[in-house]
Order: sequence, then structure tokens, then C-alpha cells
Amino acid sequence: MKLYSKYVKRCIDFVGALILSPFILLITIIVGPAIYLEDKGSVFYKAKRRGLGGTVFEMYKFRSMKMNAPDIRNADNSTYNAPDDSRITKVGRVLRKTSVDELPQVLNILKGDMSFIGPRPITIDKPLEEYDEKRKLRLQVRPGITGYQQAYYRNSIGQEQKFEMDAEYARNISFLFDIRIFFKTIQTVLLRKNIYNANNNR
Repeated sequence: MKLYSKYVKRCIDFVGALILSPFILLITIIVGPAIYLEDKGSVFYKAKRRGLGGTVFEMYKFRSMKMNAPDIRNADNSTYNAPDDSRITKVGRVLRKTSVDELPQVLNILKGDMSFIGPRPITIDKPLEEYDEKRKLRLQVRPGITGYQQAYYRNSIGQEQKFEMDAEYARNISFLFDIRIFFKTIQTVLLRKNIYNANNNR
């Protein structure tokens, strides 16, 4: 398991990201002008996240919200999103439904910040010394574009449940586990399951 998680997984990530780079560039050429023309501003959204070992890095996404949109959170501190969220642009809705907004993270994979599969990158709102056991465990592996909870539940479960699943992934990481998550992610994206996460206790 250590051989896979430390060396083999990183090699697979780097080669895969390198192969996908021309495709991502083509998507950017198409999507970039659409984002800019609808809501003048940056094509990309950059957010500070914690990665492997708690290291802070900038995560890239295609911008799906209006410029300077407020950060609204659910009661459990998860990101609020809903079909009628007025902060999201028309282009942004399409990008989110198809998960195309996540594709620029391939650059994060090339840089070594992220992996294709792993826990979603955690925010930096808490200092490391305040992390509980499950939050510490998820920092033992590189964060991913998709992961265990993302593939199976996406936004249908609460933040703490997501962290529990991320910790379980970190404890049981393996090539076969990653393969299962990969194919489940494809199914979840194609069926557009559990895209939104909104509750009344914001």
C-alpha cells in the first residue's frame, strides 16, 4: 500500500495529467470566452486549500459564480449551493452540472498539489492544531479532483460524514479502491446525481 500511495499513484497522476493537458487547453479556449463574455472578469477561480501534510496551495477551477460573489455556507460550514442560487452564472450552471469547472485542477496535479483521486481539498479556515483525528488522517494523502465521498454521495451528505469517508479512504488507499472510485465518479457525473447541497439552517 505504501509503495502505491507514495510512488506509483504519483507516477500515474503525472502521466495522466500530462496526457490530458492538450484537452484541457482546448476546453479552456472554448469555455474561457463564454465565462468572460457573460460576466466580465477572471476565467479562473483560485482558492487557498490545505493539501498533503497540511501544506497550503492554490486550487484552480473555472469560475462558475459572478465576480466578487459572497461566500455563503451551510450550518456545517459546507459550501452552500442550490439550483436557484443567484450567485451562479448561466455558464457556471452548465459547468457545475457537467463537473467541467473542476478540470483546471489537472494543473494542480502536474504541480504535485493534488491527485486525480483523493479527499476533496480542505479549506484553511481552521489552524492545524484544531484538527480532529479524521481531519488529520485526510491530510496524509494528496487531495483529489474526485474521491470516495464525491463519487458515491457528492453533496447529499453532511460535512462531518464527508470527513469520515475521507479518513476511511486515507486508511485504506489502494489501486483497486481508486479504480472503483474512478468508475463510480463517471456514473455519478453522467447521471448528474447529488449536485446541490443546500439546507435551511444556513
